[in-house]
Amino acid sequence: MTAELPFFVYGTLRPGEVNHALFLRGRTAAEEPARLPDALLYDGPGYPYAVQHPGSEIVGELVTPAPGAYERLLAELDRLEEYHGPDRPLNVYDRVRRNAVRPDGTRTPAWVYLAAPLLAHRLRESGTEIAGGDWFRRS
Repeated sequence: MTAELPFFVYGTLRPGEVNHALFLRGRTAAEEPARLPDALLYDGPGYPYAVQHPGSEIVGELVTPAPGAYERLLAELDRLEEYHGPDRPLNVYDRVRRNAVRPDGTRTPAWVYLAAPLLAHRLRESGTEIAGGDWFRRS
């Protein structure tokens, strides 16, 4: 059984973005600003990738699914993010447990989709970093 954690979202799943409307609107119990420490944000083809990187942080929201919506939402987000399971070679993103930081400084465990290892390596080598780690403030 997968732990029912909130999701830290940082790109097209954020409020106001296309995938928030398609997947999350009306299916959440709470949405609040948060940060993800030790990560960098890279620009992709219309959506971002987060990559593990000590000393940096990215901006997003902590999304808590509504009661009864968790299992279906988890499956839909895994499909959206092309996550097929732990350490699978076809993963575009890996769903990992990380601590997100709320505005008051408290840390809470959350699921976050990070670029899978081969993609993360390519991004570190030649990707375009989003300065400030905020998808909404990209230029």
